[in-house]
Amino acid sequence: MTNPASLPYRPGAGIMLLNREGKIFVAQRLDNAADAWQMPQGGLDEGEDPEAGALRELEEETGIPRDKVALVARCPVELTYDLPDELLGRLWRGKWRGQRQHWFLMRFLGEDCDVNIATAHPEFRAWRWAEPDELAALIVPFKKQLYEDVLEAFRPWL
Repeated sequence: MTNPASLPYRPGAGIMLLNREGKIFVAQRLDNAADAWQMPQGGLDEGEDPEAGALRELEEETGIPRDKVALVARCPVELTYDLPDELLGRLWRGKWRGQRQHWFLMRFLGEDCDVNIATAHPEFRAWRWAEPDELAALIVPFKKQLYEDVLEAFRPWL
C-alpha cells in the first residue's frame, strides 16, 4: 500500500452556516451509518475559486442557493484532515490522504423551508441546527480537530 504521507491533500472548501439564533447547520451523510454529522463541504474543481466552490457545494448538498446566504468571515488559513487508514484506499480512488480546506462562515438569510437535502445527487439523510458547543462531539472522530479549528477561527462571530 502507498505510504499515506506521500499522498497530496485534496483541495476543498466548507461552510459553517449560521441561522438567526446562532446555530450551525449540520447534516448526516447517506453513505455513513454512524450517528455522525458534518457541515457542508467538499472538493474543489481544478482552478475553482474556493468561495465559489463552497457555495456550489452548499447548493449541491442542501439545495440552499447563493442568494440565501451572506459571507461573514473567511478562515485565514487552509485547514486539513487526514483520512483514517480504513478509508485511505477506498475513498477518492486512493489519490488523496485527506483534504485541505478553505472555510467560510456564512449567515443563512432564508427560512428552514429553503433547505432541501433531496437534491439531484443526495448526500445527506437528515439535517438540523446545532449549538456551537455541541459541534465537535457530533463529528466523525477523524474530523474532530478540523472542526475544533473551524470553531476557533470563527469564535468571534459565534
